[in-house]
Amino acid sequence: MTRWRFAAATDTGLVRQTNQDAVYVDDTLAIIADGMGGHAAGEVAAAMAIEAVRRGYHENASVEGLVESIQYANREVVADARENPEHFGMGTTIIAVGLTVDLEGRTSPTLLHVGDSRAYQLRDGALRQLSDDHSVAEEWVRMGRLTPEEAAVHPRRHQLTRGVGVEDTISIDVSSIVAASGDRLLLCSDGLSNELDQDTLARIASAPNGLEMAVEQLVAAARASGGRDNISVILLEFDEVKVASSPVRRTMSTAPPPVERPTKTARVRRRRVPTWRAWAFLVLFLAVVAGGVAIVRWYAYSTYYLGEDGNTIAVYEGQPNGVLWFKPKIVKDTTILIKQLQPDGRAEVGATISEPNLTEALTEATYLHHLWRMGQTTTTTTTTPRSTTTTTRSTTASTTTTKASG
Repeated sequence: MTRWRFAAATDTGLVRQTNQDAVYVDDTLAIIADGMGGHAAGEVAAAMAIEAVRRGYHENASVEGLVESIQYANREVVADARENPEHFGMGTTIIAVGLTVDLEGRTSPTLLHVGDSRAYQLRDGALRQLSDDHSVAEEWVRMGRLTPEEAAVHPRRHQLTRGVGVEDTISIDVSSIVAASGDRLLLCSDGLSNELDQDTLARIASAPNGLEMAVEQLVAAARASGGRDNISVILLEFDEVKVASSPVRRTMSTAPPPVERPTKTARVRRRRVPTWRAWAFLVLFLAVVAGGVAIVRWYAYSTYYLGEDGNTIAVYEGQPNGVLWFKPKIVKDTTILIKQLQPDGRAEVGATISEPNLTEALTEATYLHHLWRMGQTTTTTTTTPRSTTTTTRSTTASTTTTKASG
């Protein structure tokens, strides 16, 4: 069983004329909504969201029920803004902690969050932020584009990237809270977190003089620091707490509306009467595909190279490794044997050096073979004079012997 005690307060602050925050808390559910929009629209959005989540949660006290209640609140606010032009542009943040029941019947605290209202956990005087602000500046901090110090004064720190009632679809951060008896949870609107640093929040919210006194002191400190926005605070303290049997931490998004499947009659009608745009698109698509294939084929066969074909040299047309399904093909098989090339020539053939056309490739093959033949001729010429000299020397010796005998 999980039980908590609580205290809450909300204040207009020193600058705003109206309070567009809304707060709700009981023994099982705590919610803060920070409305936005001109005139009374923000106040309307916050109140609608609080009521929708409260009602939905008490009908289904599960994680899924709490998620659905926020999704329902989003639909309600969007619909109201469309029906009432004076509410155009309204929306609200929402941060809620509910004691949810899982499939094993275990009751544990779950945090749900949209916008830049915050949740903190306090234990032994230490403060830990549980929620991530859905604002432009904080998103940039998580991306590494800004430091936390830069984000605190950035002009887009108040521009939200998510909000209830802003769009038809909504993404909700959902996470199970792992807590111990005596831990406190602090929920607040940005009117508190923007005015007080975390050390001050931890010191006041952890004070031992009771939850009500701590809440009053938090509001008073925010007003003393400027009170430039509405200030809302809920402080919870666990007397007993359980952990969910299957803890969750993820972002849940609204599913897109289902697409209505056309009837059989409608499908037949579309097949019989295609529009001229459909035909034009089909022709254009086929032309692009045909053009693409033609370009690939041209590139694939735009070059020639020398390669081996068994024991002889052949001229291949195409890229050495092929392009897609276009593989190189033999266009001319010469009568030159591989062994009738010098080592350098064989290496050149193995390297598949490209030639611009068939004539150049055949010329290169002939040239490589010519180099081999020149090498063979040089070897023969060098050997022949040595043989002639030996014969001459033998003849001279014979002649000398004959004279001596005479």
